[in-house]
Amino acid sequence: MKNNMKEIEFSQANYDQWQESAVKALKGKPFESLFTKTIEGISFEPIYTQDQLVEKLDGKLAEQVSTIRSLKTGEECLAAQQTFADSPEALLQGVKESLAKGNDIINIDSRVNFAWDEKTLKELSVLFTENSFKVNIQNNQDALLKVFNYIKEDQKEAVKGFISSTDIISLEGFHNVRTRNANVLEGHYEGAHAVQELAIALLQAASYMETEEDLESFAKKFFVTFAVDTQFFVEIAKLRAFRVLWKAFTSAYGIDKDLPVVIVTETSLRSFSKLDVYVNLLRAGNEAFSAILGGADVCTVHPHDVLSAPDDKSIRIARNVQLVVKEETHVEHIIDPSGGSYFIETLTAELVKDAWALFNELQEAGGYNAVKSNGQLDALLKETMDQRMKEVETRKKSLIGTNIYANPADEIDERNNPLFVNYNRLAKPFEELCLNYAKNQPKVALLTIGQLKQFKPRADFVSGFFATAGIVPEKSPEIQTVDEAKDWLSVTDAKFVVVCGQDEAMKEYIPALLEVKPAHILLDVAGKFKEEQDEWVEAGLNGFIFAGQNIIEKLTSLTANVKEVQR
Repeated sequence: MKNNMKEIEFSQANYDQWQESAVKALKGKPFESLFTKTIEGISFEPIYTQDQLVEKLDGKLAEQVSTIRSLKTGEECLAAQQTFADSPEALLQGVKESLAKGNDIINIDSRVNFAWDEKTLKELSVLFTENSFKVNIQNNQDALLKVFNYIKEDQKEAVKGFISSTDIISLEGFHNVRTRNANVLEGHYEGAHAVQELAIALLQAASYMETEEDLESFAKKFFVTFAVDTQFFVEIAKLRAFRVLWKAFTSAYGIDKDLPVVIVTETSLRSFSKLDVYVNLLRAGNEAFSAILGGADVCTVHPHDVLSAPDDKSIRIARNVQLVVKEETHVEHIIDPSGGSYFIETLTAELVKDAWALFNELQEAGGYNAVKSNGQLDALLKETMDQRMKEVETRKKSLIGTNIYANPADEIDERNNPLFVNYNRLAKPFEELCLNYAKNQPKVALLTIGQLKQFKPRADFVSGFFATAGIVPEKSPEIQTVDEAKDWLSVTDAKFVVVCGQDEAMKEYIPALLEVKPAHILLDVAGKFKEEQDEWVEAGLNGFIFAGQNIIEKLTSLTANVKEVQR
């Protein structure tokens, strides 16, 4: 029996066979219905095979994998927990505590609400000589730069870190401090998708090369900073793709040997929300995991309440998110943990191809500074951001706890962290809507027709619709006749009423209700009624609430219409 088992062989199915099986399971639906198109314009397919991948990569799979692995600076992804503080004493204490509890890199933003005094800078300089650091400064006149004046000459060579600034920073003798940063964060928060972010990083690298003497010395000072979003597989492939693109970039400058590139990441706040803030924990965890799987060298995990005021507890949780991923998955012991996956390798190759094409297009248009100053880049990113916002506002893209499964009892913390207050976030319109309704909340009610099972699907949908603005609609009793509906409508103190029921009942009730509707009430219908739409609106119906509708536009117009009626 044992020998027979060893001799058994399983045949490998090819792409066509998998597709044939999938088509059978779809029972008449086209195979293409399983495809999902990303915002980058790349299609996710249901099946990926080795033959398919080899064909797409023109036989260069081994070259792609080898490039990614050889251009990584090390196996470990270092934790760079950001320190937040309101005083010099609190900052130094926060830095020391974070290092003692698992943080690998000191992470400080110079935009603090206290002055950088000599005592603080001296103590910080000692910490900088003992630990790696990542600092964000505003320009070459930033007061935090004075910290390097207190580091002795014989210690400079041992100092390692990253400095991000809008100006070119030159530090004499600090050969292991990287100061040339292709910082893609601005483009990310303007809406950039993965292809655009990769192209922007290359454009910034090319702009640096205009003033650098040679690429090899530049590579020792260079690093790239990406925000890692919630699109798990795309973000893994994005980081992997940059190393392939970096190889192509260095080859274009005549460098044949491998020059490793440092990728610094932070979890994106683009999908963070002040509504149901604990969901941000899941977003940050997802993003941190994809950063590590994608081969990031450094990762910062933002606390779930970072938009308002992070405290010691939330900072500790954020730090532990990365520590748990690193320690319990063991992925940091593998140079390229996602390598070899047909799906990830294909996605990586597609990002490389599209990003390289966009980079060359914008480089030919004048390079980063030119396309930034003439508005070409901003226009490109605005188009992408508008698409993102539309997807969220119509629920094509879910923000759990914000545009779907919202808790109307949530209270928004109106405090703002000044470091991130200007970031474009997808949840902002919903937060503003909730604050607006909290101050000027018109009373909303549902007029429910028939028995519970007849109106419940639409009543639940409408309740969820209003929950995104923090509103809990009242519900009428189960209305059984047109006369009952008229009587209820005549006595309700609601300013806005949505009628919920089955189609046939609605077609009977709505014309009758419009005849007796009080002038101070706005009446809407749950569902789409294309044939009756014009007639009902002409008779006084305010509008409709339905799936796929723009929630922000609808609820914003509702408040405006209520105010108009009340005048």
